[in-house]
Amino acid sequence: MVGDRVPEQRGVLTQSPITPSLTNMIQNYSTYTPDDQAVWELLFRRQMERLPGRASQAYMDGIVATGFPNARIPDFERDLNPRLLPITGWRVVPVPGLIGNRDFFELMADRQFPATTWVRSRDQLDYLPEPDMFHDTFGHVPVLTNQSFCDFLAALSRIALRFVDHPEAIDMISRLYWYTVEFGLIQEPDGLRIYGGGILSSPGETIYALESDVPERSPYDVATLLQTPYIIDHFQARYFVIDSYEQLFHSVPEIEATLEGLLVS
Repeated sequence: MVGDRVPEQRGVLTQSPITPSLTNMIQNYSTYTPDDQAVWELLFRRQMERLPGRASQAYMDGIVATGFPNARIPDFERDLNPRLLPITGWRVVPVPGLIGNRDFFELMADRQFPATTWVRSRDQLDYLPEPDMFHDTFGHVPVLTNQSFCDFLAALSRIALRFVDHPEAIDMISRLYWYTVEFGLIQEPDGLRIYGGGILSSPGETIYALESDVPERSPYDVATLLQTPYIIDHFQARYFVIDSYEQLFHSVPEIEATLEGLLVS
């Protein structure tokens, strides 16, 4: 995990309500400085030069469908949510930064994707220790236009809420989230492509994940993902490849059954 937030994450919840302070958060757009806007534009243009032919088609279609502005920071309520909601029923909600597991999973199960509202500084263009808004929105939101992917996220969150007070279970779910939502690859008709937000928001790892001979690229396997530790401070040693977003969603029963089996073994 990164901090206390699972970078590794439809349903009826039986857990306690989302922390009230989170429901009152807003994206105070007027506080962004001209330099914040310039940093966003730099990051956006730099990545969009790299992603065609490397990002999943669902991501590339999602950039257009969600109307991501290229020259300024997106306004969640004016730019993103009016377009995202009619497509998959999801919306982007502001959070202060790293949040607790229960809050994170409850937001996701309620089809609300948590995103920070701060933008990295110029001296952090290529690396920062926790996710900023560029990672959270540019990296993840376009794929939220894919219904099967969204259904997978919500279903995984329901499982996580069952085990939210079980550290070993949360560790395993974190690994699966990490190797899919954050650092996942997908085999598409035109070749291997990226759908993980951690890669899509990183210029270096965008190239490394697909073109380097160093990392291992393995087929998606639930039991293996649940038991494979991940790397948080440099490029991954191993990536997992799905065949489709439908494969992810249809693996949810296997995820739950395998997790239960590992916890009692």
